[in-house]
Amino acid sequence: MNCPHCASATTKEQTKKTALGYRTFRCSDCKQAFNEQTGTPFNFLEYPTDIVLLVVLWRLRYKLSLRDLAEMFLERGWVFTHEAVRDWEAQFAPLIAEQLRTKRRGQAGTSWYVDETYIKVHGKWCYFYRAIDSDGNLVDSMLSEKRDMEAATRFFKQAVEMVGYAPDQVTTDGHDSYPRAIRETLGSHVLHRCNPYLNNRLEQDHRGIKQRYYPMRGFGRFSSAARFCRTFDELRQFFRFRTIMNQSVPLAHQRELFRQRLAALQALVQIS
Repeated sequence: MNCPHCASATTKEQTKKTALGYRTFRCSDCKQAFNEQTGTPFNFLEYPTDIVLLVVLWRLRYKLSLRDLAEMFLERGWVFTHEAVRDWEAQFAPLIAEQLRTKRRGQAGTSWYVDETYIKVHGKWCYFYRAIDSDGNLVDSMLSEKRDMEAATRFFKQAVEMVGYAPDQVTTDGHDSYPRAIRETLGSHVLHRCNPYLNNRLEQDHRGIKQRYYPMRGFGRFSSAARFCRTFDELRQFFRFRTIMNQSVPLAHQRELFRQRLAALQALVQIS
């Protein structure tokens, strides 16, 4: 393991481990001692990394409050407060989202369905722009304080950067900002379909964030809302077992896929 202080490869593992069981090393060049978490986002954590990641995952994926999680892990022998859960979410949710976005970059179809749904932030309604492809896979998402031409243009630019190419066609509702935003951002060759009935699949897909967000009764700050909504959508896509429409995945296979992807997610985040 390279030294996080001087980047030297001449390090030697020590026999002593940290209180949490992490391996310790000593650099022969700069004489600094360090452990396998030094220089990572998980340095200085007072709890094992896998426990912290599991807390953040449960917080984002399931309808659990901060205090629910503190009580659930208390039953399992881990003592921390709901404020610790809040801090861990703020620290590691962006890391999870970025790693998942990097992993799925370029993976989307050429037929997009775009719409926005309402999210309440500090008593005001904000707009959560979302896009899926024809198989229901996530293209991209973005929280905006306004629903206008500038927000639509910014969303399409972000989606193209995420996917790596413009779609062949885009289906939206009748909002006035979409035709011009599509023409200026994606190009005049992209077919724009404006039909609320064709967009029903995305309206139904909004239920994921809606069902998770309703028990929280809104967000206090725009930054925390944007962080939570984006990471929730990325996790939901990562654990989505159906990659094409009407695909049948047996329950036993779903459970095995969940275990595999959970292990992959933990490895992906810890090596970042």
